[in-house]
Amino acid sequence: MNIKYNPLINIVLLFCLFLFLSSCQISRFVYYNFAGIKDYKIFPSRTLQNDSIIFLFATSNLKKAPKTITDENKTEMSFETYLENNNTVAFLIIKNDTIQYENYFKGYDKTSVVPSFSMAKSITSILIGCAIDDGLIKSVDEPITNYLPELKNNGFEKVSIKHVLQMTSGIDYNENYYNPFSDVASSYYGRHLRKQITKMTLKIEPGRKFEYKSGNTQILGLILEEVIKPKTITQYLQEKIWQPIGMEYDASWSIDKKKNGSEKTFCCINARARDFAKIGRLYLKKGNWNGKQIVSENWVKESTKQDTINGSKWYYQYQWWLPTKKGDFMADGFLGQFIYVNPSKNIIIVRLGKNEGKIKWWEFFVKIAELY
Repeated sequence: MNIKYNPLINIVLLFCLFLFLSSCQISRFVYYNFAGIKDYKIFPSRTLQNDSIIFLFATSNLKKAPKTITDENKTEMSFETYLENNNTVAFLIIKNDTIQYENYFKGYDKTSVVPSFSMAKSITSILIGCAIDDGLIKSVDEPITNYLPELKNNGFEKVSIKHVLQMTSGIDYNENYYNPFSDVASSYYGRHLRKQITKMTLKIEPGRKFEYKSGNTQILGLILEEVIKPKTITQYLQEKIWQPIGMEYDASWSIDKKKNGSEKTFCCINARARDFAKIGRLYLKKGNWNGKQIVSENWVKESTKQDTINGSKWYYQYQWWLPTKKGDFMADGFLGQFIYVNPSKNIIIVRLGKNEGKIKWWEFFVKIAELY
């Protein structure tokens, strides 16, 4: 029997060999195809334990939200249909510590775990504030090489902690989530975060330009690792925030590898919608939780004020986004994970989803807040 030679077979075999021999990050990128809200199941993690004393928001008997809404095609539909059509899995509106609206979609409920993605950046920022309060970090004006001396070889002496907080460090870091060879893919799927970050170089001089790069937040994570030893970042979060503010559930923080792994501080805190809302409440209350100052009021103020000095953008400050110039702020994660806080209205909105859908969520949250 004659077997016809097919060059495509060789190409496929070579590609498979390449995947086997190349870094595990590329193999995982191809296997899992793309980041999704079930990813917390595929990475090793450390557990965040809640306390026996749990804070619960009050609940309202009425769903105080718009009954109908008009979509981008000017089609009127129910509020629930609008949210579900845009791949929302959880949506909460909280005013004056009372849940005005809470709904879950696509098989999710209040016990369902959803990864934070980049909302973890805002939580990492809170921990930097706690470390400053604890005297473990002297000032945001310090060069990061005071804590990561290995970066001196890469010219990072002029990069301050403030630069990385504000995304003005000038690091050379590819943020393309669709490219398996990008730096962010290596951070997300790879197993050598510290090695990756300490090999980074600068693209431009620090303090000149805002560029959103997840590598900045991972630098913050490595600084935290250094100053809180022998604790892990997960333990520090549990001690400083998770238990003191009465989280309802245990949670987890994904790490790069099982043994002596580093927390992915640029992403990947895995928790429930109501507990994410409590992060918003902590900052709504200026760092105070029922009479106990968890993180200094000054840190909250500095984290959420508008600043355009030294390359910073008014809409981003210390790992928090500022949707308008009216004092509101939010944590924003990949695929449409949000904690929105409007202090003037005393409102917190949490939206979690499989993807962003077709809604401009920043504008949507502002409109919803205006209804209250």
